[in-house]
Amino acid sequence: MSKQAFYKRLKAQQKQQIDHQKLIKMVKDYRKKVGSKTGGIKLHTELKQDFVNANIKIGRDKFYRFLRLNNLLIPKTKNYITTTNSNHMYKKYKNLVKDHVPTRPEQLWVSDITYIKTQYGHNYLAIVTDAYSKQIMGYKLDNHMRTSLCTDALAMAIKNRKYPNQKLIHHSDRGFQYCNPKYKAFAEDNNIIMSMTEQYDPYENAVAERINRTLKYEYGLKQTIKNTELAQKMTEQAVYIYNNLRTHFSLELRKPAEVHLNPNIKYKSYRKNKVNLPELTI
Repeated sequence: MSKQAFYKRLKAQQKQQIDHQKLIKMVKDYRKKVGSKTGGIKLHTELKQDFVNANIKIGRDKFYRFLRLNNLLIPKTKNYITTTNSNHMYKKYKNLVKDHVPTRPEQLWVSDITYIKTQYGHNYLAIVTDAYSKQIMGYKLDNHMRTSLCTDALAMAIKNRKYPNQKLIHHSDRGFQYCNPKYKAFAEDNNIIMSMTEQYDPYENAVAERINRTLKYEYGLKQTIKNTELAQKMTEQAVYIYNNLRTHFSLELRKPAEVHLNPNIKYKSYRKNKVNLPELTI
């Protein structure tokens, strides 16, 4: 090998090492800002322009191999199981959305409750999500799971509506909070139709289940948090990032808040053979 070729190769190796350090920093900085569980495809899509600006040429497959070689791939996690207390005397409602998908924002909201651990015991997080845009419309975290927890989350969702004159279905499990006459009255006073799962089928409330998992595993809500006040602050930050910064495969790698205001994509279902949700008369 000539002296010129040797130094050319050495220079290329040095640039590659520098580029790799830049890539690692980009990945870690993005995950710190948007979510620690952001996968390779989303990273490559969101950071593509940053690569160009840094004069780094790297395709998606090569970038994926780079993540694997540097232990930056996200390990798979097991699904968690939530329990619902449906052993009560309140009226349970029919499932109006089975095998259907929404065609616009604020046509279908899904609600659910999940557990957040603190050093002083369980907290509970109620979430209301738009099934079309995946935007979290309302939430409430507190150290109890009374009906008011869910009512407060729904009140925030109603306040955040962008299409208040559109007909809206509220879908949930058959927990006592959602079947409580006070909750039903509050929803119907705001022209919302009630719908509920009729059997345990994770696909029936898939949007809510996936969001619970995302908030827990990507934004630190899975860990044991110091107290309720800190958990509330972490939840507020997580919801903001989820709605405004995190891309979704089901939204063609766009953000929920963006899609909610610009509803021009085809809804991606978590189950095959679904049909569009018809407009119901309130």
